Amino acid sequence: MGTRAVDGGARRWKAVQVGGGVAVLAGVLFALPDLHRPPPPSTALDRADIHAEYVKFPSGRDTVTAYLAYPERKDPAPAVVVIHEIFGLSDFIRQTTEQLAKDGFVAIAPDLLSRRGGTPASPDDARKLIAGLDPDTITKDLDATVAYVKRVKAARPDRLGVIGFCWGGGQSFRYATNNPSLGAFVVCYGPGPDATSIARIRAKGLGVYAENDARVNAGLADVDAAIRTYHKSYRHTVYPGVGHGFLRAREKPAVADSAWRDVIRFFRESLEN
Repeated sequence: MGTRAVDGGARRWKAVQVGGGVAVLAGVLFALPDLHRPPPPSTALDRADIHAEYVKFPSGRDTVTAYLAYPERKDPAPAVVVIHEIFGLSDFIRQTTEQLAKDGFVAIAPDLLSRRGGTPASPDDARKLIAGLDPDTITKDLDATVAYVKRVKAARPDRLGVIGFCWGGGQSFRYATNNPSLGAFVVCYGPGPDATSIARIRAKGLGVYAENDARVNAGLADVDAAIRTYHKSYRHTVYPGVGHGFLRAREKPAVADSAWRDVIRFFRESLEN
């Protein structure tokens, strides 16, 4: 596999050749722009460089494209699958994947619209395509993502988590009911599955919810009841004064930063020990 570095102002990109062709321009190694910037990590921003690239891998007869980022370190790191919002594989999701790498994790974000030609430029088009996705196909593509990241040399195959945002938050919760190998899952303002599905969860879970998100929060009581019934490990926090998608919108940066620190702390407690 060949690489070629390209300087571009505050960013450095790398063209990565996979198989017979160039797969992507990738690899943010410096400061991210403020636009759609994910919350800063719980540690200093001057950590070691990260490597980032697009990768492709099979899922049945189809091919999934994903964005992969990992820290440049000697020892393997826990892996986290990032499930995108209803907008598809957006700048926010790519930057969040990079941020997880800066926080010390191997992070991979599959484009779950790969079978439909990839995430379109229009958010409205992305929403329409995602609304038509088959749940079993989503599970199959997430399984393929997990299988791929377990083979990445930088990753620890026995330490695996998942995080999702909005639509992806619901998919993160749902995937935890389908994959017993997960060690942790995080739901960022997403709905929970039905009680019967919750009974199948083995991973530790963390919920991130917004105070002004009544539609999503309405189901928390049912989730709590099912968690108690089946003796599962899931805790959630409702953050004050913010609305749906607050980690992206950052209407209150201090609240978003606090929530992100909680997420990183949870992943470290669940996947590193």
